[in-house]
Amino acid sequence: MPPLDSTASGAPPERVLGPGQPVTSTGGALFHAGEIFTSAELQAMRLDGLVHLVIGDSYLRSDFREDPATRSRSAVRSVPAPMRARVALGRSTAAWIYGCAPPPALISLVTDHRRRTTALPPFTPAVMHQVALGPFDVNLIGGVSVTTPLRTALDIAVHGEERDAVPILRAISGTAALDCPLRLVEAALVNAPRVPGKARALARLRAARRPQDARA
Repeated sequence: MPPLDSTASGAPPERVLGPGQPVTSTGGALFHAGEIFTSAELQAMRLDGLVHLVIGDSYLRSDFREDPATRSRSAVRSVPAPMRARVALGRSTAAWIYGCAPPPALISLVTDHRRRTTALPPFTPAVMHQVALGPFDVNLIGGVSVTTPLRTALDIAVHGEERDAVPILRAISGTAALDCPLRLVEAALVNAPRVPGKARALARLRAARRPQDARA
């Protein structure tokens, strides 16, 4: 599977923000409030059509197209800097980063329950989940830790909102670059021990597979 933060060709005039953030007259294409521009300035630039909101207080120049690296770098800004190396973006946030879900209302973070991690400060627009993470459950996208497509699909099947779980699972399996067929997700879930809600999760996976059995 090719790296998800690799540069891809886009139709002009859009450009893709690849692994190395491009340098422009303002320093880059992705802007975070409080750095070069204030939040008010970025909102004014959005009204003028110069940038568009990615998530939180992060904006992308309008002549660039969002990609997984753009989303991961934006979402992680909601996490206090000292904690970023100890958590990964997961669940609905990871699905959004992969382009398979709408922007989340709260940033979902996962951390291995065997690691010591402090609680999120009050009013942080994120929620922390302490889980068991295997050695192949997390990869780097744009330099940010994100759960892999397989782990993300498993988490959505088990923990996703009822109205969103099946469409997100279909989107993940239907995105060729993710290389995550639902039969693989189902096999991983069947063989996982002690998963609360396993029966419901399997039902969701089977419902997601029905319209596309030939491909999934």
